[in-house]
Formats: sequence, structure tokens, C-alpha cells
Amino acid sequence: MINDEYFLAALRLATGNDPIPGHVSAAARDAFGLRVPHSVTAGPAECSAVRGVRDDDGSHLVRFVAAGLTFDLEVSEGDGLIDVAGLISPYPGEGALVDVRTPHLTLTRRIAHTGHFAATGLPPGWISVVCHRPGQAPVQTTWVRIRP
Repeated sequence: MINDEYFLAALRLATGNDPIPGHVSAAARDAFGLRVPHSVTAGPAECSAVRGVRDDDGSHLVRFVAAGLTFDLEVSEGDGLIDVAGLISPYPGEGALVDVRTPHLTLTRRIAHTGHFAATGLPPGWISVVCHRPGQAPVQTTWVRIRP
């Protein structure tokens, strides 16, 4: 014998009228809130040897490329937190800023004339970097998951 609740739920699923669970809708709204309007997305690129970025202490090197910019990121873990040391080349210009983002935290940093920046004490998990250049569209990296 079929329970009426299960039968009605099966009918709703079959007709496509089953309501979306609240936690799924909330997660979708949160993800939508992380977008950077009018930005260009930099995708991962091959990174065999990155000049100016270390790889001697178990750190992880990641490279992203788009819109004439290259993002070289060194991500390291210590005490359960993530540190990001980065290089954006070529130098994006005077007044450029970088946001190092997690789903729940954004740290904004000035970019040195050498193209370097750093952000420390981030929680492990998803990270994205956005470069804001005066008078140009922002360039953001895809999200990368960093695990300790």
C-alpha cells in the first residue's frame, strides 16, 4: 500500500511542480550575489614555472589568463587558514585594486607597481580574485577550491 504523501510527492516530481527546497533557493541567491557585473572571466592556464612566486614549502601555484592580464597565485596553508600571494602582469596601472574573495569574505588590496599583492588569514574553501582597473571592465578569476 502506498502512503498518500509519497504518492502526491511522486506526482509533483513527475509533473515538475515540486517546490524547490528553501536551502537550495538560498544557496542560489548567495551564489548569484557573488557575481561581478560586466566583468571578464580569466580561466586557468598552464603554469609550469612562475617567476617571482615560490613553490618550495608545499604552496600551490595557479595561473589564470584573460583580457591581456595574467594572474599568478601562490596559495599556502598555515594554522588552518589560507594565504594568497599574487602577481598580476602586466601591471594593471595606477589606482588598480584587487579583491581576494571567498563566499563570505572579501579582502581588498592595492596592487604594488611590481604587480604583487597579498591577502592572509582566509578560510579554506573557494577563492576568486578580481582585478579592478580604472576605466576598464574588472577581470575575475574562476573560483578555485583550496583545501588544507
